[in-house]
Amino acid sequence: MTAPATPPASPGTSAPPPARSGRGPRVEAHGIDVIGDGERHGRARDLFGVWAAPNVSYLSLVIGGALVLSGLSLLQALAVIVVGNLCWALVGLVAVSGPAAGAPSEVIMRAMFGTRGNRFVIGLNGWLVSVCYVALSWSAASVTAFSLCARLGIELNTLGKILVIVAIAAATLAISVYGHSVIVRLYLPLAVVTAAIFLVLGGFLLPHTKWSYQPAAPLHGVALWAALTGGVALVASAALSYNTSADFARYLPRDTKPFAVAAWTTAGAFLPSIVFTALGAFAATTLDMSDPQSALESVLPQWFTPIFLIAVILGAIANNAMTVYSSGLALQAMGVRLRRSRSVLLDGTAGVLLTLYALLVSDFLKAVNDLLQLMVVVLGPMMAIYVTDLLARRNRYDGHALADERRGGPFWYTGGVHWPGIAALVLGAAASAACLSVPGMYTGFAASAAGGIDFSLPAGMLIAAAVYLFIGRPRAAA
Repeated sequence: MTAPATPPASPGTSAPPPARSGRGPRVEAHGIDVIGDGERHGRARDLFGVWAAPNVSYLSLVIGGALVLSGLSLLQALAVIVVGNLCWALVGLVAVSGPAAGAPSEVIMRAMFGTRGNRFVIGLNGWLVSVCYVALSWSAASVTAFSLCARLGIELNTLGKILVIVAIAAATLAISVYGHSVIVRLYLPLAVVTAAIFLVLGGFLLPHTKWSYQPAAPLHGVALWAALTGGVALVASAALSYNTSADFARYLPRDTKPFAVAAWTTAGAFLPSIVFTALGAFAATTLDMSDPQSALESVLPQWFTPIFLIAVILGAIANNAMTVYSSGLALQAMGVRLRRSRSVLLDGTAGVLLTLYALLVSDFLKAVNDLLQLMVVVLGPMMAIYVTDLLARRNRYDGHALADERRGGPFWYTGGVHWPGIAALVLGAAASAACLSVPGMYTGFAASAAGGIDFSLPAGMLIAAAVYLFIGRPRAAA
């Protein structure tokens, strides 16, 4: 069937680039414009590697260790890991909108918030949060690289540290600039290599695991529930931050089975997240995971430690390359008239500057980390609204209609804003904030009344979904 004609570009909308699919090793030409049926390619199973590579992660080890440090037994920590990681199924579900619309998530969300309202929402979640995540991840990778250099006998002064940070950023941005095709081709072998290294790490850690581990002072009652719910929120936050999964599925042919898209996306992220977060919990039964790198190095042979550190850096690069790729699309969706490759470089530059400031000037990193913990109140409701809209419309999205930003266009709604979507987001975030408990930083009144039990995720997501469903009245396109 012939695709409908693309509407004229409006202010803030990138004009479609010359036809160029990105199949070969060249810079991806497409940004937020619709991918035509003639340029669709690939198979759903390609998504497995795309999502596995960034989730073979040192951060997973740290989170697993943190669960045990919070006072949970090993079995309780493992249960939290499984439940929290089930949120990757939502990421898989959102991904099916990519082949349907031929557009990225940043554009599809115009159906939920309106052409103008979406710019604000994307600016907050798709751009600001992404740049902060990039700075955090680059900072962690850079500190690891500093440690690697020290082991190799290389003493780094300030200039040397700057060069290391820039080198890690350059490798990340190269992947992001070349874009979708390189991510699809590179990430499966990268996932295999890093997974092999982490599994060898597991071989050294498992003999030290205390399988019957119980904390010295076992938690009971409200304290136990507070640790369990807080742990689930911590584990789930990684998945909920990826409401951009359509970005990486939009090149698939329109007739790709939605179940296959959802299943391969979910499996790619879920399986490594389960395995390596559990590995962190295993390690914490005998090691002091309050300082994960030192703890892990204490049980590793000297020859393997540099290999492990390199794998940590590679995992951070894979994670950040996807984040920067999506943040470049977010910048375009906000109305910034730049080619995707240039928007990626702009976002990367912002991330590098934040990383340099965090590591070399101040404790800015802690402030950013605290901010991102609070962002859970927005991430959960946004994911709930996206999933509700997708199910209510039966995944029938018209990419060309979504690309039309003209006044009075299909998704102009009222003054360019879909107020039911904004209301659902605000009310869901308010409910989530009331039920949020981040010890030492913030506790909402509802969480405080419940003795510190954090039920921000179910509260925020259920309220946002219910409000959006009943007053937004999303429906399938004819």
